[in-house]
Amino acid sequence: MDKNYESEQVRIVQEMVAGREITLAHVIGGPRPIVYQKLGLNPNIDYSTSAIGIMNMTPPESAAIASDIAIKAGSVYLGFADRFSGTLIITGEIAEVEAALTEVLTYFRDTLHYVTCPLTKR
Repeated sequence: MDKNYESEQVRIVQEMVAGREITLAHVIGGPRPIVYQKLGLNPNIDYSTSAIGIMNMTPPESAAIASDIAIKAGSVYLGFADRFSGTLIITGEIAEVEAALTEVLTYFRDTLHYVTCPLTKR
């Protein structure tokens, strides 16, 4: 065997192919006011019962559909929806945010046949 062959390094290139999936669905319960401010969200809320819901999905245009479902599913405020990155941020009371994200996950899984992650919260 060639001595140089043994010392060569193997380079692996890994690419992410956009699928139909929701990769993040999380509820931040009772976040501190600074989190709202740094995210550019509405600071005029009752922080004691508030929550931030965040999702990420591919293809990124799915955020438009998810935002429509979320605001119709619960009494939540649409903080941010980006059809270029696939990010959705909603705010509202903890139960409303959780219900809205659950509705989005259910619709995308059962109707659009996306792969979805579990809803997490803290």
